[in-house]
Amino acid sequence: MSSDSAIVQTARAARQASVALQSVTDKQKNEALLRIKQVLAERKTEIFEANEVDKKLAEEQVAQGKLSSSLFKRLDICNGDKFDSILSGVEDITHLPDPTKRVSLATKLDDDLELYRVSVPVGVLLTIFEARPEVVVNISCLALKSGNAVILKGGKEASHTNAVLAKVIQDALNSLPADSSIPKEAVQIVETREDISALLELDRFIDMVVPRGSNSLVKYIQNNTRIPVLGHADGLCSLFVDKDADLEKAKKIVVDSKTNYPAACNSAETLLVHHELLQSDKFAAIATALLAAGVSLRCDTATYNALSNVDSKFKEQVSQSTDEDYDTEFLDLTIAVKVVQDVSEAIDHIIEHGSKHTDCIITEDASVAEFFMARVDAAGCYWNASTRFADGFRYGFGAEVGVSTNKTHARGPVGLEGLVIYKYRCYGNGNAAGDYGSGKKQYLHQTIDQNNYKI
Repeated sequence: MSSDSAIVQTARAARQASVALQSVTDKQKNEALLRIKQVLAERKTEIFEANEVDKKLAEEQVAQGKLSSSLFKRLDICNGDKFDSILSGVEDITHLPDPTKRVSLATKLDDDLELYRVSVPVGVLLTIFEARPEVVVNISCLALKSGNAVILKGGKEASHTNAVLAKVIQDALNSLPADSSIPKEAVQIVETREDISALLELDRFIDMVVPRGSNSLVKYIQNNTRIPVLGHADGLCSLFVDKDADLEKAKKIVVDSKTNYPAACNSAETLLVHHELLQSDKFAAIATALLAAGVSLRCDTATYNALSNVDSKFKEQVSQSTDEDYDTEFLDLTIAVKVVQDVSEAIDHIIEHGSKHTDCIITEDASVAEFFMARVDAAGCYWNASTRFADGFRYGFGAEVGVSTNKTHARGPVGLEGLVIYKYRCYGNGNAAGDYGSGKKQYLHQTIDQNNYKI
């Protein structure tokens, strides 16, 4: 069997699994998720051993300059409470309402002709991601909860961990009662880069691609498939500190947005400051808070000069910026800094350089905040809150498939709601379109109680 035919079989099996999932109840989905959690916990040692192999190989890649430190940070699931968070995330999803079979429109077209708009699964998802092996669990569980099948392709830097996690999930599904109707093919994993190219051509089987990774990965996928792509290429998040900002709030928000997890797509990469802040000690105080947290500042001329008297121990962390810095996703403890005259200039900068991910204004002036939030075209617009809140778990989605900057279907952190679409169901009694029109029967177009609809 050729590699391409094997990939076609994988995609076809996923399609068949997605059809089977249409008749699965929410109770059965939740039982499957809890079984997955149980088997993950039981095989923790096996999973950690695989992760240690990946980390050891990745350390060599970092030392050779072939892998970035930010990707390496995303690889580890052994340290801290990350694995426990993965397990609790699975259970959290079971507590979320089933996003399918929801009625969003109910219209009586005639006494014996009714129309309903009902949420349904997208079908088959293809998720391509780098590093973060927890994505295997998060997306598999979100897919199952929303009635979708999923094909996973992780980065080679986490290949051992990804393979074990996928196998554990399949084994958990395989151990379900015979009447569960959830086939193990609902979650599948592929291994090679060549598999991606083959899968991106299979629009007859795959309904949506969800890339999570570098700009180059996302752009490659967007440019090489007819399948709809849900995701974002960049996380160029900006903070604008207005002249009426509360200093303590500003320091806290700016430092958290940059340092809480610099490798994340929702960490701040650009700091815009109102010019009046440079005329007092407010900007210096904000900058010093960043410097003390280990952040390097790439400053334009005005902000660079304003820090000429900064503590000598921080001097090496302050440098003059280049034009490129304002279009760079550093994913590290570095931030580009620029002065602006007012909120309008801040908005103009974000429109020109931002990636429509998440942008924040820090101010005590409600009218300025509303002006900013109304005009910044981003999936997330925040007022006095860290950009790090742009996350499916923090939004209460249980977990997320990814963050989308799209203008259609789903936007921002994508949880269960982003994994369903809708169909129109029409119930008649021998009705014909020719029965209606001028001089004939007229449509009623009456809104009816959505609760009357029973699937």
